[in-house]
Amino acid sequence: MEINVLLFELALSFYFIATVSGFAWLFKGKKAFSKVITAFIVIGFGLHTAGFIARYITGGHFPVTNMHEAASFFSLCLVLLFLYHEYRFKLGLLSSFIMPMVFILILVSSFFPREIQELNPVLRSNWFSIHVLLAFISYAAFAMASGIGSMYLIQERYLKSKHPGGLFQRLPNLQVLDEVNYHLITLGFTLLSLAILTGIIWAKSAWGSFWRWDPKEIWSVISWLVYILILHLRLRRGWGGKKTAIMSIAGIVLVIFTFFGVNLLLKGLHTFV
Repeated sequence: MEINVLLFELALSFYFIATVSGFAWLFKGKKAFSKVITAFIVIGFGLHTAGFIARYITGGHFPVTNMHEAASFFSLCLVLLFLYHEYRFKLGLLSSFIMPMVFILILVSSFFPREIQELNPVLRSNWFSIHVLLAFISYAAFAMASGIGSMYLIQERYLKSKHPGGLFQRLPNLQVLDEVNYHLITLGFTLLSLAILTGIIWAKSAWGSFWRWDPKEIWSVISWLVYILILHLRLRRGWGGKKTAIMSIAGIVLVIFTFFGVNLLLKGLHTFV
């Protein structure tokens, strides 16, 4: 078994343990689970990163040239953002809402062919890595926002009940969740804007035109416009709190379609990212 495959399988295992532990923490409420879960995630992230680097060294290029690599890197970016926000904001039960998405992504990636493919000559550009990195972290930010949005809706429901209990004491307050959600949407939108811009510049140098009406280009711009609308409604219309939480959950559906659906259902120049 190749080292990158072994590291991937080990990372998948630790993410699975972290996901199951997160569900146990969600329902059992044992505070000790928090550090244990974080330890599993950190180990999984370390193995995942090592596997990514090994694949990079073996292939000699940024390893996102097929759906296995793309979905795996998506999950890696999501874990990176999770660890940062867990360290910065100490959001209780965050892993219980984020790790299921991480595990599903890396599990899905495991079903696609894992062969390391030679990079298409047109992709041999410094713009490739920059464009891909910006795009994937933006996707991860939107995915994180949907998880935070779910936490907000659950906490609001508990707050409105006459006898709040259960998760109420262990979830962050609504203001914190709303601020983090807004931060993630803003981050995702900014990075997606830069990803689209670098993609346009790269397209000009690679194909001689800024825009080729590729399905991924079209749906990426649609996603961009949707998040412009979300930010506009929040900043100009005061649609914060619950409305932003709902829109962040709805927005991730569009992002997932742009990531998976366009690649699998529509043919175009973007065969993997």
